Amino acid sequence: MFRKSLLIWLCCGVLGMLASKCALAQAGPNDTILLAGVVVGPDTFAMVYLPDVEVKDRLPRHLARKRAVYDRLRYNVIRTYPYAVIAADVLKDVDGNLAKLGDDKSARKEYLKKIEKELNKRFKGELENLTISQGQILVKLINRQTGKNCYGIIRELKGGFSAVIWQSVALLFSNNLKREYDPYDRDKEIEGIVAELEANYYYQYRYQRQQVLLQTANKSH
Repeated sequence: MFRKSLLIWLCCGVLGMLASKCALAQAGPNDTILLAGVVVGPDTFAMVYLPDVEVKDRLPRHLARKRAVYDRLRYNVIRTYPYAVIAADVLKDVDGNLAKLGDDKSARKEYLKKIEKELNKRFKGELENLTISQGQILVKLINRQTGKNCYGIIRELKGGFSAVIWQSVALLFSNNLKREYDPYDRDKEIEGIVAELEANYYYQYRYQRQQVLLQTANKSH
């Protein structure tokens, strides 16, 4: 009994000394964390945003299968959506620069070759790692973001022959570069997921896009 009491006393003493040292430590320049606040009467309460937590019970087997399919779709959309955003912004810049070059075929060809080289260097490895399902979704999202299907984009930038070749390759992998995005029926679930992303992570994707364009601009100088 004496040993047990002595052990408890020693533990309390050590904890007390540690607490006193923490209390007497000098405040450093990084000790203050700025938080948003909510003022209620004379009181101010700190406001901290926490990530959403989804709590769910075990589903029946048929619903669990549907949920697994949806979760996979959501994962694939989140995986590919940033590329679609970047593609839309890059295409907008390309269209603007091509308009400035006018009918100078040589200058247009040289410019497109330069852009293609830069994009391949930046994204080729990442895009090659996409699954077939993710590639199908990316084609749809590029259509959503740009208003143009991938077949039309390739034909516009690379010519009709290249567009036909890429369409033939896509069809071998159950893809269709001519298919239009349908947010109200066939692609309704994808549209719902994208709407959620744009509501919650809009600034994250904008920042990501700015970083990519900045890297591209630095390489071109």
